[in-house]
Amino acid sequence: MTTTQDLSFLSLVLNASLLVQLVMLLLLGMSIASWTIIFKKTAVLRGVRQDTERFERDFWAGGGPLNTLLEAAHRNTRSDAVLEHIFEAGMQEFLKVREIDAARRAMKATYHREMDGLEANLPFLASVGSVSPYIGLFGTVWGIMHSFRGLANVQNATLSAVAPGIAEALIATAIGLFAAIPAVVAYNRAATDVDRLAIRFETFIEEFTNILQRQSAGR
Repeated sequence: MTTTQDLSFLSLVLNASLLVQLVMLLLLGMSIASWTIIFKKTAVLRGVRQDTERFERDFWAGGGPLNTLLEAAHRNTRSDAVLEHIFEAGMQEFLKVREIDAARRAMKATYHREMDGLEANLPFLASVGSVSPYIGLFGTVWGIMHSFRGLANVQNATLSAVAPGIAEALIATAIGLFAAIPAVVAYNRAATDVDRLAIRFETFIEEFTNILQRQSAGR
């Protein structure tokens, strides 16, 4: 009479060695954390992109004097109004001291603070994408070693005897890839979006500085 071994995913996870289970748990936690960051970062960047387009449209459409735009920017406290915050910092500083360099420095300082916020958690995604496969591979190697050590005292070692242990170990690699692939894709996408926004912000700082210089020279 032959018995059929239960090779379902849940059974393999539950029957894996303790260290392999800990590796799986670690990878699962990293995957959950990375997906949380992915959803939040996607929403944040979408909001910043939309608000940037709105402010650029209002600014270059000449919808009102700079003081009017400044009042609107001061009322807008949303975190995704990055470009508006940069404009507000530069305009306020210019109105205080009437110096172009001071306004430019204020905009640059705000720019760097805002970029730090946009780039937050991206290094974590990069780390998950780079180390998860190796962590999973470590669990796989350990699981296979554990499986073969268990066969040391068995006289008739067959494929059916070693298959469950190898399958349990390979799940660690699969979970590592499951954690790594979305993190890598999301990091590349987010990093590209952040770089594009940074270019738009820097371009606005240069153009707005030129506007202030012309206004100052015309006085």
